[in-house]
Amino acid sequence: MTTARYRPTWDLALDPLVSCKLCLGEFPLEQMTTISQCQCVFCTLCLKQYVELLIKDGLETAISCPDSACPKRGHLQENEIECMVATEIMQKYRKLQFEREVLLDPCRTWCPSSSCQAVCQLKETDTPLPQRVQCAVCSLEFCSACKTRWHPGQACQENLPITAFLPGETSSFYKSDEDDAPIKRCPKCKVYIERDEGCAQMMCKNCKHAFCWYCLESLDDDFLLIHYDKGPCRNKLGHSRASVIWHRTQVVGIFAGFGLLLLVASPFLLLATPFVLCCKCKCSKGDDDPLPT
Repeated sequence: MTTARYRPTWDLALDPLVSCKLCLGEFPLEQMTTISQCQCVFCTLCLKQYVELLIKDGLETAISCPDSACPKRGHLQENEIECMVATEIMQKYRKLQFEREVLLDPCRTWCPSSSCQAVCQLKETDTPLPQRVQCAVCSLEFCSACKTRWHPGQACQENLPITAFLPGETSSFYKSDEDDAPIKRCPKCKVYIERDEGCAQMMCKNCKHAFCWYCLESLDDDFLLIHYDKGPCRNKLGHSRASVIWHRTQVVGIFAGFGLLLLVASPFLLLATPFVLCCKCKCSKGDDDPLPT
């Protein structure tokens, strides 16, 4: 990654301006940053905000080039990220990287106890069968597959209450009502998620799956949050009725705006099509003509 050095103002005026693909502004080369892997150029401020946003939201561990049409599909290297973000954000990025590595490592897993969350080692086996794992920190014995208490001779059960793995019913996290449990598993990727506040619409940071906290039903296609208008989860979203109506108005307005824009632009596109085709035919005909001798 190339970084800028200070030069006098009169010297900068002689340099050509470079366009940033994120903000569409034009800046001198000294205010631009080049991604070493793909050589795409962006203004330093935009690239910094882009990287910080992805790290703060925990959306990515491999930060790709912000240009969706990047021919090399480049990624920012760790030293490039470290040069543009603050120390605490870099620490969070390294933590996200470590969590991702443990999640993808077949020989490591997290201790399911919410009060521990240590990394436990698994035995290397040719077949991915459930095995007993004992946490070296809290001594909890659990199943490597379903993350509940170790159950020798019994098959793993799906959708067990989260309290099944806790060290006892006297735990501060124990709840008699599963709907009120502070920790649940993502219904798609089975990663444990803790909810301490906020509304009932949850999104898993690991697989980006949106679901209802109470019944675990998918909300990926429920843009208007109609799920909370009926059934057992009625009025459990956690927002006032006015805020829900405002959210729906915004969503409908966005779709209506795109539809209106397409409706207005369609006649102009139809009128412009013959001219574009004509220009292309003339250009191709001109290329085929032999050069004069």
